[in-house]
Amino acid sequence: MESFSNSALLLIDLQNDFCPLGALPVDEGDQVIPIANALMPYFDIIVATQDWHPANHGSFAANHPWRKPGQVIDLHGLPQVLWPIHCVQHSFGAEFVQELDQTKISKIFTKGTDPTIDSYSGFFDNGHRKATGMGDWLKEQGVKTVYVMGLATDYCVKFTALDALGLGFRTYLIEDASRGVNLSPGDVDKAVAEMAEKGVSVIHSAEIIKA
Repeated sequence: MESFSNSALLLIDLQNDFCPLGALPVDEGDQVIPIANALMPYFDIIVATQDWHPANHGSFAANHPWRKPGQVIDLHGLPQVLWPIHCVQHSFGAEFVQELDQTKISKIFTKGTDPTIDSYSGFFDNGHRKATGMGDWLKEQGVKTVYVMGLATDYCVKFTALDALGLGFRTYLIEDASRGVNLSPGDVDKAVAEMAEKGVSVIHSAEIIKA
């Protein structure tokens, strides 16, 4: 089995609330879990991100009177899509999907912990005001290349991949191991196109998992 030295697999938000029965379901979100498990043996370093919101988080529509999920507001100077309450700290919805093989995960980085700002990327909040520490940790491990997969393609996966590029990592999107929200039709296709245009290499899991 080929090992991807100096590379890390980034598992983005493989949590209950983003799967079909969750509070913020991503269509077919559960279908990426078997792919994640199949990919893990090829990597020495596997990092998982975890949405980890306080209950009073500003991205929750329920915390804004007369607002509904899908609307966009100004949240402390940044445009913010409002979401259903999801991935509240220590809740079942915030836990990783049970079928995910967590024994191979090297490190977990939580995000979205500040109630005043959302964090789609696993590296930074949406205003790039604070880092999660993931970038520095990966560089300390000698990682030069990252393979990004998970939920959701058009939000947390996209922003993680773009930030990885910005930090100097060679970056791959494993497209079939990711699923999107598609708030507007075509959002996922646009996200993949934007990543590719900016320098992310778009691949299929079969290019890693050799028969």
